[in-house]
Amino acid sequence: MGQYKTHVFVCTSGDSCPTQGNVEQYVKFLRDESVKAGLKADIRINKAGCFSQCGHGPMIVMYPENVWYGGVQESDLKEIFESHIRDGKPVARLIYDPGVKGANKKPGYK
Repeated sequence: MGQYKTHVFVCTSGDSCPTQGNVEQYVKFLRDESVKAGLKADIRINKAGCFSQCGHGPMIVMYPENVWYGGVQESDLKEIFESHIRDGKPVARLIYDPGVKGANKKPGYK
């Protein structure tokens, strides 16, 4: 087992995630929720660089489960926190699966 039960990465850079949502606020919301739930020592919320999936964001990745969320809206954050981060059940409707490994940028993104 790693240092944290769950490690959450929120894409806050790249060509599209920062333009598709207020990703800095996503990080703040998830951090605040983990503190309120008494999970600060178990959950780590990090800002992350580009995941090379531009155009599919905003994106959040959860480890150790290796669950990727795409198209995350601010209105989805409470459900992600309560269902996945707190209770361990991924939010199926938001799971991102490009079908192939590696960079999967939509046309028009560098």
